[in-house]
Amino acid sequence: MTKPLRLGIAGLGTVGAGVVKIIRQKANLLAARTGRPVVITAVSARSRDKDRGVNLSDYAWEDDPVKLAQRDDIDVFVELMGGSDGPAKAATEAAIAAGKDVVTANKAMLALHGQELAKAAEAAGRVIRFEAAVAGGIPVVKALTEGLAGNQISRVMGVMNGTCNYILTRMEGAGLPYAEVFEEANQLGYLEADPTLDVGGIDAGHKLALLASIAFGTQVSFDDVELEGITRITIDDIEQAADMGYRIKLLGVAQMTGRGLEQRMSPCLVPANSPLGQLEGGTNMVVLEGDHVGQIVLRGAGAGEGPTASAVMSDVLDIARGIRVSTFGQPADTLEAVKAAKSTAPAPYYLRMALHDKPGALAKIATALGDAGVSVDRMRQYSHDASAAPVLIVTHKTTRAALDDAIAGFEATGVVASPPVTIRIETV
Repeated sequence: MTKPLRLGIAGLGTVGAGVVKIIRQKANLLAARTGRPVVITAVSARSRDKDRGVNLSDYAWEDDPVKLAQRDDIDVFVELMGGSDGPAKAATEAAIAAGKDVVTANKAMLALHGQELAKAAEAAGRVIRFEAAVAGGIPVVKALTEGLAGNQISRVMGVMNGTCNYILTRMEGAGLPYAEVFEEANQLGYLEADPTLDVGGIDAGHKLALLASIAFGTQVSFDDVELEGITRITIDDIEQAADMGYRIKLLGVAQMTGRGLEQRMSPCLVPANSPLGQLEGGTNMVVLEGDHVGQIVLRGAGAGEGPTASAVMSDVLDIARGIRVSTFGQPADTLEAVKAAKSTAPAPYYLRMALHDKPGALAKIATALGDAGVSVDRMRQYSHDASAAPVLIVTHKTTRAALDDAIAGFEATGVVASPPVTIRIETV
């Protein structure tokens, strides 16, 4: 009989339990698809006694994930603990040193330490696979490393945090303020233990940094991702953007330019009738653009037990089949040190502000925009109270620097009642 592929699983939360269920329920299918059995030898988690809805009695238990990673009776260390450092990193390093392949869903660890871990794995003749770390069940890592390997990628773009997309679409659909929907998402268990990882754009930024490394052959550089979360987005922004034919999304964009690699994760307006604009709830979407294939759109569940466990198993089955792919699609030693670049490409912008109800107030704002070289595409003024008038402006394409000059000019007019909100409108 063909030798089984033996797994050691560290972390038995939602995803870990999901992986165990798949292996227990689909043993014959997995063996048929790989030509060898896939079995679990040992597991590790913080608590032995917790009811995880799956039978673990057949597996050896290790309290220490490092010891699990070093066991002689495992071939693949499956790291599902999370955390950029601590036990997850220590156990992953131990697994590589012990000659094990690694499958992980840990985006934070790879975004911060991916280069050194990839080099260590390759030096040991091992692989690190991380499909489950980016966009849940969407096979975007495999798409970049394998399906689109013959393309030069020009842009990676997408909605990569389902919690933020849920909050924004829920605000729009129910007409609720951010704070109320944030609390609702928290009660539903959608938010990380540290909610800023979600709403601050950090979780999605980790994912973008990983995809950018594969797409552009650069070392992972999360520190160079421009990050802005969704905490400043109001129901007014959502409703008024919709009035102009747009929806607001926390959008990641990475592209290589002559100045270096742009990586930004920030709220953007996208056309309401575009694929990204039609994305609802916790669904993720990644758009890849290659020189030969054109634009590819991948859409699916971005989190949850089933989708993420499915992604873990795709990596496990590739290893079982003998498929060996470098961590970031090419040898780590060939990945170039990234030269970070701020986005200077012109784009239209959305501006929302409140103006004092004074004669000529709107004309003064238009003059400040014109003096900075910013052209107005559309402008609307909404009903208001006695003191301030809400105004919405959509510009023609302009640079962020020119827009900042215009905003600085607003202050000198004396007619702005509140700081302007600015959101980039992204071409999809």
